[in-house]
Amino acid sequence: MTTPPALLIAGHGTRDEGGAEALRALVRMLGERHPEVPVAGGFFGAPAAPLPLGDAVDGLVERGATRLAVIPLLPAPTGPVPDALPSALERAAERHPGLGYACGAELGPHPKVLDVLERRLDEALGGGARRPEDRARTTVLLVGRGAADPYANAEVARAARLLWEGRGFAGVETAFVSRAVPDVPTGLDRCRALAAASSARRPGRIVVLPYFFFPGGLLERLRMQAEGWAAAHPRTEVIGAEVIGPEAEVAEAVMERYRATVADDPLLSGASCGCRAAADARATDGTARRTAAAADAGER
Repeated sequence: MTTPPALLIAGHGTRDEGGAEALRALVRMLGERHPEVPVAGGFFGAPAAPLPLGDAVDGLVERGATRLAVIPLLPAPTGPVPDALPSALERAAERHPGLGYACGAELGPHPKVLDVLERRLDEALGGGARRPEDRARTTVLLVGRGAADPYANAEVARAARLLWEGRGFAGVETAFVSRAVPDVPTGLDRCRALAAASSARRPGRIVVLPYFFFPGGLLERLRMQAEGWAAAHPRTEVIGAEVIGPEAEVAEAVMERYRATVADDPLLSGASCGCRAAADARATDGTARRTAAAADAGER
């Protein structure tokens, strides 16, 4: 029986043990649900990451993997970064001649990810959050990491629109922790103005929703910025929601990306190939699988 390509989940640049444990939990969940697929996860882009991507690659090769389908665990692309995913993969693959790999697209605002975001909003709001009158007085600030690439930031705006459609909230605004505008305080200003316009009878409230998969330094920065704004505006109710986390819906979305990557990329169809040949083939591939976006994607 032919062993299917291994699944490598790639996160970017966290030094936070909580984020590492969240990735471990997701790997365990996928392993239990799909025992036929070797799976591992690691982080690239941070020298002190608790789960290095190279170690994850080494572990999969030790388990007999010769082909890897790499899924970046990103809610949105983040544009060029100093240590991009292809560079990290090439360094890891140099230790394993003949190893073939191909990158899939980041998860983005996958419908299953949107379901988790909606649940995080309900959890933050408490009981009765699904009542139309409660949602109608709630404005959401969806906060992304921020990138120098406007196309990456536009993906956060797309997620906000999809989250707003049909869910009954007064509005869903966007903000970024760094490297892009609006920043968190400006985004909260916009939410306050929107809440005032849409809540004539009942006071409005704002839920700050992180568009991150893992806890870590960026989440702490976001919370500090939101708490500082709330302290300066005591008459506005500001509620913080949790990150997406290792939920079953996320595991299902990752497997969808895995299957699509295996089906669409000839590098994973059978015979393995060297890492540089794989990179060259991806660079010249004319199919619209967003390989270039995945190549530049990463989390700070």
